[in-house]
Amino acid sequence: MATKVKICGITNIDDARRAVDFGAWAIGMIFWEGSPRRCELDAAEEIAAELRRAVEPVGVFVNATLDEIAYTADRCSLAIVQLHGDEGPAFCREAGRRTGCKVMKAARVKDAGSIRALHSYETDYHLLDAHKEGHVGGTGETFQWELVKEHGRHVPVVLSGGLTADNVGSAIAATEPFAVDTASGTEASPGVKDPARLEAFFRAVAQADSQLKDGQSRSGYARPGVELGDRA
Repeated sequence: MATKVKICGITNIDDARRAVDFGAWAIGMIFWEGSPRRCELDAAEEIAAELRRAVEPVGVFVNATLDEIAYTADRCSLAIVQLHGDEGPAFCREAGRRTGCKVMKAARVKDAGSIRALHSYETDYHLLDAHKEGHVGGTGETFQWELVKEHGRHVPVVLSGGLTADNVGSAIAATEPFAVDTASGTEASPGVKDPARLEAFFRAVAQADSQLKDGQSRSGYARPGVELGDRA
C-alpha cells in the first residue's frame, strides 16, 4: 500500500494544482488566523471547486467554533476537517456530524502520553505533529518517531512535523504511516510552495515505498488494511 501524501499550507490555486499533478491525496488549507499560511476563504473556495474530484480538500482549524467549522466546510466543499487545537472527543464527533466531513484530530507530540491521549478520539485519522512551546504547527521540527509505537494503529496515522525530501524516507521506514504531511518542508516561503521541493518530496516518498514489499514492515507494524498475519 503506497504512502499517501498530504500537502498542507496551500494558499493558492497554482500550488494546489501542482500538488494534485504530483499525486497528492489531500491538500490542507489553514483557516486559523494565527498562521502565516492562512488561506483566504475565497481562495479555498476556488481551489475546492476546481479540484475536489481529484483530491481531498482539508480545512485546518484551531479551537474554532462548530458554527465556524460548519460554515467553512460548506462554503469551501471540504472533505476533511483537521482539528489542531484543544478540541475534545465529543467536539470532534459533533464536527463530523455537523459537516458530513471526515475528521482528522491532530496531536502535538511531546512524549508517549501525547500519543496515548488520542486513544479516546474515534476520528477518521490521527495526525501526529511535533510539539514546540508556543507553536500550534508548522514548526519545521520533527519528533521522536519511535514514539509512534504508542499509537496502536486503531486509527490511520498521518505523520507530520518537519518532513522534507531528505528525511521522509527514514520517517516512512521507521513508522509506516497511512500518510505523510508536509508544509514548511516543501515551501519557498510560508504559504508559497517550491515546485522543486514538492517534486523531490513525492520522489522520496515513492522511493521509500518501493523498499516496502508485500506489506512487510521494517518498524514491526502492519500498514492500515494489512493484517499482521498476512505479512511474509
